[in-house]
Amino acid sequence: MSSGAPQKSSQMASGAEETPGFLDMLLQDFPAPLNPEDPRPWKAPGMVLSQEEVEGELAELAMGFLGSRKAPPPLAAALTHEAVSQLLQTDLSEFRKLPREEEEEEEDDQEEEKAPVTLLDAQSLSRSFFNRLWEVASQWQKQVPLAARASQRQWLVSIHAIRNTRRKMEDRHVALPSFNQLFGLSDPVDRAYFAVFDGHGGVDAARYAAVHVHTNAARQPELPTDPAGALREAFRRTDQMFLRKAKRERLQSGTTGVCALIAGATLHVAWLGDSQVILVQQGQVVKLMEPHRPERQDEKARIEALGGFVSHMDCWRVNGTLAVSRAIGDVFQKPYVSGEADAASRALTGTEDYLLLACDGFFDVVPHQEVVGLVQSHLMRQQGSGLHVAEELVSAARERGSHDNITVMVVFLRDPQELLEGGNQGAGDPQAGGRSQDLPSSLPEPETQAPPRS
Repeated sequence: MSSGAPQKSSQMASGAEETPGFLDMLLQDFPAPLNPEDPRPWKAPGMVLSQEEVEGELAELAMGFLGSRKAPPPLAAALTHEAVSQLLQTDLSEFRKLPREEEEEEEDDQEEEKAPVTLLDAQSLSRSFFNRLWEVASQWQKQVPLAARASQRQWLVSIHAIRNTRRKMEDRHVALPSFNQLFGLSDPVDRAYFAVFDGHGGVDAARYAAVHVHTNAARQPELPTDPAGALREAFRRTDQMFLRKAKRERLQSGTTGVCALIAGATLHVAWLGDSQVILVQQGQVVKLMEPHRPERQDEKARIEALGGFVSHMDCWRVNGTLAVSRAIGDVFQKPYVSGEADAASRALTGTEDYLLLACDGFFDVVPHQEVVGLVQSHLMRQQGSGLHVAEELVSAARERGSHDNITVMVVFLRDPQELLEGGNQGAGDPQAGGRSQDLPSSLPEPETQAPPRS
């Protein structure tokens, strides 16, 4: 899993044959459990964690650590799942850390009861978790479970992200080809998850969403039967979790987001705000979604019905501040800025070329119709290699005047060499692009799929 700031392109392969050798090398560098005075091999996720944050944060910790050591994705995901599951089955009360207000209340022995928020010491918890990971790796060195060695589809995913001229990088992204292994899903449906989050007012909300949206989606009982509904609920739950964190830690950031879950032969997408995903099929752009912006009539009506307003101040803004009408976080703009996502699903036929997920730093300056020509031109120059196509698209956005953070992710659904040999119309002219199709008959308008809930 990749989740972070500026990143180059990558090919996500199964690497099943590398599994035994990787465990040998890992245990050579990590030969024994950590002692209390030993430094942790990877940075802990902050100072405290709530109980509901533990699974996602520890999974992110392990995947980051194992990814930095080039672990085969299925092995990294399966190791992480086993270590997290084992730790969650233990008593975590030894890691309990009371917030200052709760400590004072207990010391003063106040009669008025208040629902306690269980917070855990992230530093000591992460140390214990690394030792659990070491135990699992040691056991698996003798016999690797089938799930960790299972072959999976090889995904070519080109990712590029830049701070651009902004002072800080507030985008985050996730590419998780081993979704099933990370969450111990054993049904026959292959799943892969990809997401882009565009933060504002700080990076906290975007980072939080990149850790918890897919974790919350995997824990929804309806995931096997209603993946789109599971994604909507995952966004809603992540928003609620972050709002609680924001109130505890006085955070004011927010983030838009878009994600794609490929489950078997079906594509499911969900989004909040103006980050977008498009599908290119046989050289034509297929519009999958309608971004949430304050100027949309349904969004404007929803905001005004709640007592807010939409005004134009260099662009359309909610209550004169935010230029997006839905986002995770933005605690001081709730409920006007909604945390309710929209979602849609589409059957895949095998004729699809690629998905493109990007933030508004890209889509504000590069029209959908130009994407096909830009990608095809790159493939022609690179003799069919799509590994660095995201860099080409980011460069195109900068040349067109984007000053925002830019994150672009291209998920190829067919071999780029096959796309090149197919000779899509307009390949040599970035302005020609492909004809944009509106939402097809198999995909209803977004508003009809997920009515705004206030």
